[in-house]
Amino acid sequence: MIAPVRPIDVLYAKLGDKVKENVLLAPYTSARIGGPADIFVVADNVAELARILKLLWKQEMPFTILGGGSNVLVSDKGIRGVVVLNRAKAVRFHGGDQPSVMVESGVVFSNLANRCASKSFAGLEWAATVPGTIGGAVYGNAGAFGGDMAGNLMWAELLTDTSREKFTVEQMDYGYRTSVLKRGEVKAIVLSAELSLKNSTKEEATVKIQQFSAHRKATQPPGASMGSMFKNPNGDYAGKLIEASGLKGARIGNAEISPLHGNFFINHANTRAEDIRALVELVQKTVKEKQSIDLELEIEFVGDW
Repeated sequence: MIAPVRPIDVLYAKLGDKVKENVLLAPYTSARIGGPADIFVVADNVAELARILKLLWKQEMPFTILGGGSNVLVSDKGIRGVVVLNRAKAVRFHGGDQPSVMVESGVVFSNLANRCASKSFAGLEWAATVPGTIGGAVYGNAGAFGGDMAGNLMWAELLTDTSREKFTVEQMDYGYRTSVLKRGEVKAIVLSAELSLKNSTKEEATVKIQQFSAHRKATQPPGASMGSMFKNPNGDYAGKLIEASGLKGARIGNAEISPLHGNFFINHANTRAEDIRALVELVQKTVKEKQSIDLELEIEFVGDW
């Protein structure tokens, strides 16, 4: 009797040594936290990313996409199924009166902002301190310093299990840190995006980036973190509410609510995801009791909880 072909054998046959098993994910997240992926595959460009995803859909293998690994907390048990690490990083600038840049979804957003400034393009200075990749920024409408993806996106190229199409910024239906993708209304993966820019000077754009970076260094902690943990409630700030609740500096295991900014949790080496989760629950419970406000997570819990 011939043994049935396992989906992972199909991956090995099609992708060869790109396929790895039991890979620890902590090094691939900005918080440096997380257990292993059952199967781990790296996509180096958009064509490869699309090919891998189509293969996974065809084999009906569950998968998770990781870009910069910010805004996610990977569980201590890791992620079942396949983790695809998105390293698609092509960038193409278009000049003229209405300049723009086409970027693949694995491009690190802060790096792109600096590249734009070096080429005398403005418009993305706000993103110079944003962690993560373009894919994550398109998915979650990333923003900072008064700018956000909704203000720059012209279109995003999305891949579903049946089609590949461009969504306009209107079709993305952006809200504060959300989109049709994040809300699950459209099930698709971001392949690339076109962002609008403005003509400027290298000096002007660079000075703005330096100002934003200096502000961030003065107000946000260095070290391994996921970025902002909670969304800001209407008319208020999550960090301020957490501080007013007396939680700055609170610690569980090696996880700490930053003494510098209440909306950042710090990993003081070998921190468990469960400790971060316990801090999240402590914050939500305490802020609800003391401020009568329900804090909503900005990060997402992924993996086997």
